[in-house]
Amino acid sequence: MNYEQLGLLGIFIAGAIPWFEAIAVIPSGIIFGLDPILTVIAAVSGNAITIFVFAYAGSQIRQWLISRREAKGKVGESKRFAKAQAAFDKYGIYGMALLGPILIGTQFAAAISVAAGVKPFKSASLVTAGMVIWSVLIAWVLVAIGVDQWLEIQNSN
Repeated sequence: MNYEQLGLLGIFIAGAIPWFEAIAVIPSGIIFGLDPILTVIAAVSGNAITIFVFAYAGSQIRQWLISRREAKGKVGESKRFAKAQAAFDKYGIYGMALLGPILIGTQFAAAISVAAGVKPFKSASLVTAGMVIWSVLIAWVLVAIGVDQWLEIQNSN
């Protein structure tokens, strides 16, 4: 296994971790010199897996988070969840799919959508589509401004 393959495996794993997400790890992969297209594919794949897991476990995850907060002596839902619920109430599933990746994270956008009554497959599919849009946009911007070429020039010096 060469360094690029190890890097892509790392991008895949990091993309699957909540709060790291595809849109956060793609710049890292490109800056470290990985192929932008393969970086997007690896990050999106890892992130998509956990989006579907969170969507199908959405209501159970919500109940677990609430009971965990109560065990710590905190009452009610977290500020983050309240923010997510307010965003869902205002924008619906389509807004959550597009804004979730930058507001609360893709996995939680999918889980909250399911907890609000959206079917798991629809929630996961739409949030994944939103994440793909953001991922491609971020990679395109980095390549368009020449981050990958600038790094090649720096490495050759």
